Parts: sequence; C-alpha cells; structure tokens
Amino acid sequence: MSYCINPFCTQRHNSDDAEQCATCGTPLLMNGRIRLIRPLRPLDRDPDCYTEVFLVDDLGSRWHPVRETRVMKILKWKEPKMIELMRREVLALQVINHPGVPNSTWDDYFIFPLENSSLELHCLVMQYFEGKNLESWLKDYGKISQKLALDWLKQLVSILDTVHRSTFFHRDIKPENIIVQDNSKLALVDFGGARQITDTFLLKVGINGGTSTGLGSERKYKTTILGTPGYSPLEQINGQAVIQSDFYALGRTFVYLVTGISVIKFKTDEFTGRLIWRHKAPHIDKPFAKLLDDMMAPFPGERPQNAQAILQRLERLPLQSKLNRIVKSKPFQFSAFILILLCSFGIYNTSSLPWVSKVWLSNYFLSQGKKAEFENRFTDAQKNFTTAIKLNKSVTYQISAFYFEQASRNLPRPEVAKKYYQLTIKFNPQDADSYNNLALVCQQLSDLKCVERSYSSALKLKPNSWEIHYSLGSFYDDQGKYSLAVQQYQLGIKKGGNASVGAINNLSRLENRNGEYIKAELLAQQGLQKTSDTMMQAALYKNLGWSLFEQKLYVEAKNNLEKSIELDPQRADGYCLLAQTQEVLGELDSAKLSWETCLILNSSQPEVQQWRQQVLQRLSKIW
Repeated sequence: MSYCINPFCTQRHNSDDAEQCATCGTPLLMNGRIRLIRPLRPLDRDPDCYTEVFLVDDLGSRWHPVRETRVMKILKWKEPKMIELMRREVLALQVINHPGVPNSTWDDYFIFPLENSSLELHCLVMQYFEGKNLESWLKDYGKISQKLALDWLKQLVSILDTVHRSTFFHRDIKPENIIVQDNSKLALVDFGGARQITDTFLLKVGINGGTSTGLGSERKYKTTILGTPGYSPLEQINGQAVIQSDFYALGRTFVYLVTGISVIKFKTDEFTGRLIWRHKAPHIDKPFAKLLDDMMAPFPGERPQNAQAILQRLERLPLQSKLNRIVKSKPFQFSAFILILLCSFGIYNTSSLPWVSKVWLSNYFLSQGKKAEFENRFTDAQKNFTTAIKLNKSVTYQISAFYFEQASRNLPRPEVAKKYYQLTIKFNPQDADSYNNLALVCQQLSDLKCVERSYSSALKLKPNSWEIHYSLGSFYDDQGKYSLAVQQYQLGIKKGGNASVGAINNLSRLENRNGEYIKAELLAQQGLQKTSDTMMQAALYKNLGWSLFEQKLYVEAKNNLEKSIELDPQRADGYCLLAQTQEVLGELDSAKLSWETCLILNSSQPEVQQWRQQVLQRLSKIW
C-alpha cells in the first residue's frame, strides 16, 4: 500500500506499484527517493493539526546511501512559526549524535510542492526506532520495578546529557515520546519542540564540564511556550523554559511509570508545591524517590543543574538504597545507638571498629548532618559531618556535593548561596568550579575582594579553563578595567577554541572601543564562522557593523547593522550605530527613527550611554 502525500486528497490509499495517486494525480515517489508506506498516527483533517507522520520507504541519497524504512514528518500548512519549529528540529537531529536520538542528514529535509496548488509541504525524514512508546508499554505491562526504573532513567539522562551538550533541550518529554526498542534500549523522539541553547546560557547553567559561569553582557535568553499538560513546569508554561524543564518532565514521566497513575491525578503539597506520590510507589526507596522529587521541584534552581549531576547521584543510589534499608532497620539503629554511647564515653575506640561498621556509622552521621542542615541546626550539622569524616574520609566529597547543591538551589538569594559555596570549598578546597561560582555570587553582592580571591583560586586549580578566563574577563569588563578584560578574553579564546564564541564577541566589542577596528572586524568575522546561534550572530554583526562604520565603509556597515537588528530587534547599540550610519548616508528620516529606538530600548553598555548623551546634546542645541 502506498499513500498520497496530498492532505486534501479524498482517497489517499494506492497500490504498491502505482506511480501517481489514482485520485488526485500527485506523484507517489517524492524527491526521487521517498514513498509513504502507512501513517503512524491517524490522519486528522482538523485544521489545527499541523503535521502528519508516516512510515516511509527511503531508497537512499548521497548522504544516506542505504535503502531503509524510516519516518517522515510532513508540515501541512505554510505557517511561519511551525516552519521555524521544523527547521529547529532539522538542525537538532543533524547536530545531536546519540544512538538514542533519531539521525537525519542535511538532505533529509526538503520542500515538496503540490501540483496545481500554491501549497508547499515541508518534509523531514529521520531514523525509525522499532518498538513501543512508554505509554503503550505501560498499558500492556503495568508499572515498572525500581531496578528497571533506575536502568531507564540512567539511559534517558545520558541521552539528555548529549542533547544538552549539543546546545539543545527537548521541551516535550513524556511517555509517548520515549520508545522502548526491541533491544531494550530507549530512544527519545519528537524534537519538534527542541530549542537551541545560547552559548552564554550554557555557561550559566553549567553544561560545559559541569561548571556554572555568568551571563555575558551581550546576550538575552528567550524561549516560546511548548509542552504537555502534567509534564510541563510553570516556567515553561510561562514561556521561560530552561534545560531544567527537561528534568521536571522526565521526573514526572517516571512517577507515572513507577505508579501506573497519571500525574494529573496526584495532589501537590500546598506549602512546598511538590507532588504527593510516594505512597503509591512503596517499592521505590527513599533516596531514589528524593532524586525524582528534586527533578520535579517547582523552581528550576531547586532541580539538578545539569545531566551530569543526576548521573552522579544515580551512581550512588544503589549503595544509598542498601544503606538506607540497613540504617532504617531496628537492629542497626539499636547497635548504632550503643556504639555511639560507647564512643562518646571513650569506652570504644573508633579506630578498632571494623571497616563495614565505620561506613555504616559514617553514613548515619552524614544523614543526620543533612537533616540538621535542613532544619537550620547549623552547629549540629557541622558536628555530624565532622564525625562522619572521621569515620570515613571519602564522605568529604559527598558533603561538598551536598553544599554545592544547596548553593545552586539558593542562587536567587546570593547571600545564602555564598555561604553554601564557602562550605563547599571548606570540604573540597580543590574544586575549581566552586571557586568560580563563588566569584559570580560575590559579583552580585558587590564583594570585589571575594571575587578576585575566588577567581585567583579557581585559575590556580584550572589554569587552562577557558570558561574561568571568560568569566574573569566579563568581571573586568563590567568594572571598566578594559585592558585586563582584553587579556582574559584572549586567554579564553586561546584555550577554548570553537567553544569560546562569547569571548570572541566580547573582545571584538572592546577592540572597537579601543579603536582597533581591523582587529574587531577580524574577530567578528571569526565568531560568525563558529556559531549558528541567532542572538550571538546579532551581537557579532553589530560589532562588525561598528568596525566597518569606523573604517568609513558605510554601506557595508549599514548592511551588517540591519542584519543584527533583524536577528535581535531589542539591541539598543545596533540602533545607535545604525542611526549614525544612516546620517552619514543622508538617510535622515530613517536615522531619526533609529535614534528614537536607540533612546527607548534598555541598555547598560557604556558606549550606548555615550552615544545617547551625544545625540541629546545635539538636540539640546537645536532646541
């Protein structure tokens, strides 16, 4: 059976050997290679349904030379927003390289024009995963065990780690978009809502190497509303999705998998906003349930900050779960109580305790320390942590990780985050990322000595970290110490290579400020070759236009500044520079409009303030 691609065709079924649709005459072989086999979801004539998905026979192409059964998504309507989303999906599938994500090559996206019609169908071909989605799987087999849940969660977080490191996040994780393949491996599909992450946003949330650096002065982060009720967090519903939104959706997916109950049927705690679900999954140990709760926390800052943080916790979970069952057992608690009494009176020397007993006791004090910290009994927390370390030094890193997590949760309150980062460093003074994050928090608090000390310590531990050099450069830039900022940006570019586009952009801007216009031009051109991110391109085109304007290449300057504004209409500096360029070219009416926009838009950049002051002085003389 062959299907006709024309959504308006009244009879789309055709025989296998047909070359054209018997009803409407549309060719059944598209782009010289694709034949529709059958729809993978019901063909819906609802005008609000934008896409159709088919299983297809792909004869192969130059970039995909193997004949294969694949999937094709077809966009039925010429709606600009939907075309943009499909193009994002095309880019995502070409960039992300993971066996659990559909592969797609550059010639797998094409436009198929319908004969005798103005309609053009946007088509995307991708890999087909044989298997069931988790919604269907759950209906057939019921809720899953903890062992299977751990295996599946680890697989999916590993996929998300690759997705996020490829500068994308999914935005629509749910059981229907996860496939259990015949080899028991999972695949994540439907990247139609995928969003690309800006370079600076990557730095902020800590994707690159688990670090967390600050937002550059040239960037803004925007997103659009997509998702599924029950699986989308509040920030995504409000159009402010972040990578932690994926973790929220994944956590809720697993609540559904381990309980077999739709997440919309669970109540939430009226004080904490957290889902009340554990009573429906008694087979899930508390440490694992705690991880899922943290992934579903109401606010992004309370969730794990990147996929690596989740994977690290998953590695510890089997041991934690066994210890949890042992520690909670009455025989162990009684034995621990007796041992603690003996130790406190000096009757029993801890050095003579068997290793297993030390580990049990250490984990007991560790849990008591965490409990005390949550209850704001800070002195008790420190005492318990100190005792845990004496019994087992390896828990030092767990305590440091605990405080790092607390710091990340409290980023909206920088004074609290600062305290926790300092405690993180106390228990692990070799953690460069903690020093780097402490520096960023101290910048918010205007504690400049703390900033400089923290960056100095971070660079001693990781002198080749381009992210730290970039962050330090941004700090000097904000302080007006431009020569020092230039040095740090140059080091960031040298050590970061293609990843350091943010440093290239900021250095190009400073070279313009310093009058080194040819250097600024070359840097902007270099940056444009390294990034496909729209907002970063806008900043680089602005810097390129600035350098060309100062070199009196006004037409070229105007073209690049208009490109910058087209990509980011909120750039005040772009309008200020365009206004000056239009004045030189004699386009005075256009220049007037550009100056008005320059004066209205928000900007804290010193050059923008300087340009505004100049034009206002000119106006005051006229008046």
